[in-house]
Amino acid sequence: MEIFQYEFIRKAFLVGILLSIIIPSIGTIIVLKRLSMFGDAISHTSLAGVTFGLVFNINPILASILFCILSALSIEYIRKNISKYGEMSIAIIMSFSIGIAGILSGFVSNNANFNSFLFGSIVSISSFELKLVITISIVIILTFILLYKEIFYITFNEKLARLSGVPVRTINTIFTILTAVTISISSRTVGALIVSSMMVVPVATSLQISKSYKNTIIIAIIVNIISTILGLFASYYIGLKPGAIIVLINIILFFISLIIKKLRLNLFGN
Repeated sequence: MEIFQYEFIRKAFLVGILLSIIIPSIGTIIVLKRLSMFGDAISHTSLAGVTFGLVFNINPILASILFCILSALSIEYIRKNISKYGEMSIAIIMSFSIGIAGILSGFVSNNANFNSFLFGSIVSISSFELKLVITISIVIILTFILLYKEIFYITFNEKLARLSGVPVRTINTIFTILTAVTISISSRTVGALIVSSMMVVPVATSLQISKSYKNTIIIAIIVNIISTILGLFASYYIGLKPGAIIVLINIILFFISLIIKKLRLNLFGN
């Protein structure tokens, strides 16, 4: 096809598909643990890291990864210490991150570079960013495979998992770091303001039509891959922002899944 004659397009499709695999994998756990706003908080934190990197001439993605990991661990720490109102930890860290990003953004000299992190620029990623995405994707996929059973246990019942001998604190820490890193690398490609939607909406779609934990992850990945591929084609041929169109396609697929679910209930009653 004509579109694949360009190297930047091939890079965009590779990165897009890899992120479409790891983002909903992380997102499924977040949604099932009732922490959907967690991704939103960390995505705002990534902006704080990006602005810090741009102001102090540090690689924005590496700065974003550092900020996101620290914020994710802080959310987990606060959540454990005020478990009765654990959701407040997300609001506290998100507010702090927005404040930092707002202050530092006034010192950013290259607004175009900053804007590319707001809404993503998947077609202009560098070779370093490509290698970073590939490396992190492999690490996350292998971690999910190796710790599949442990992650499954803590997703639904941490107390029972602890009684079963699962190192809950360690697994939670690993998962928290993986979530932070995933959101950090995604902010450059699909946009910090959009990545949380890619983390939650495909999972919401999958939950309408799947009946098991494994199928929820698989269908969410398939939905995200379809949205990403269609979004990249639309970006190339119509000139739309790829991150934004990917999310809109995800939303459309979500409403289609609701219709399918309603029809299935009317026809079969289950």
